[in-house]
Amino acid sequence: MFRRTFWFTAGAAAGVWATTKVNRKIRQLTPEHLAAQAANKAIEAGHRVKDFALDVRAGMAQREAELGEALGIAETPGRGLPPQRRLAALDRRPENQKHDEKHYGMLDNKHSYNRNEDH
Repeated sequence: MFRRTFWFTAGAAAGVWATTKVNRKIRQLTPEHLAAQAANKAIEAGHRVKDFALDVRAGMAQREAELGEALGIAETPGRGLPPQRRLAALDRRPENQKHDEKHYGMLDNKHSYNRNEDH
């Protein structure tokens, strides 16, 4: 009698364990979970790339300083990015609008030109 009870309990426990394991795996394979996993991996990869780029930049600056010291070249003061330029074609300030009106006619929404009307 004890043997039957033992094996019945062992079988029930194995069934519960297997069912739990299968349900957990099924939940991991849902599209939402896979998308979240992919997003997390992409974020981690982005952080690794950023860290790599910072390491390369630091190494570059260090090596540049070593070469400058070895060659006796003085460091250039405050090198940075150049200021951002604005394209005149995208600049819609009032002084440029008058120029546009002179060359392209009145820029008016009432009389807009639709190039598809000619075809």
